[in-house]
Amino acid sequence: MFLELLRTNRYVAGFLAIIRIYLGYHWITSGWGKITGGFDASGYLQGAVAKAGGDHPAVQGWWAAFLENVAIPGANVFSFLVMWGEFLVGIALILGIFTNFAALMGIVMNFAFVFSGTVSSNPQMILLTAFLLAAGFNAGRFGLDRFVIPFIRRVIEKRRGQMKQVTAEIH
Repeated sequence: MFLELLRTNRYVAGFLAIIRIYLGYHWITSGWGKITGGFDASGYLQGAVAKAGGDHPAVQGWWAAFLENVAIPGANVFSFLVMWGEFLVGIALILGIFTNFAALMGIVMNFAFVFSGTVSSNPQMILLTAFLLAAGFNAGRFGLDRFVIPFIRRVIEKRRGQMKQVTAEIH
């Protein structure tokens, strides 16, 4: 019942738009700060690996192994992905375009930060983003998704019809 309300109610869509814009603002300002500030993730990644030791590690060993063996050697790529990922997720959430994909990418980044031992605002953002993801299309109803998603659906249906026609002609 709650999920149906979340996915279909217009008033809930308005509330979700507020959440979406709030999250988008946080992502876009964080990303822009990194883009204009010469962000380098190397120090952050090394600090996360250091948090994997001791009596009460804040970072799980499997995640620290990933950071050591993949992220730190590719720190330039990860720096690029984080700063531009944050910025683009913010733009998409504010505009309400590809909302579900943007929310999914945002929650993936939030979990990566939490796994790396950074709590900050990440749990709050994870919780709010979970509502956007559960709401599906309704999260972007008062945004550009209102126009973009139906257009994409029409294009896909048109292509399916063309493929069925080609398949029928072959047989």
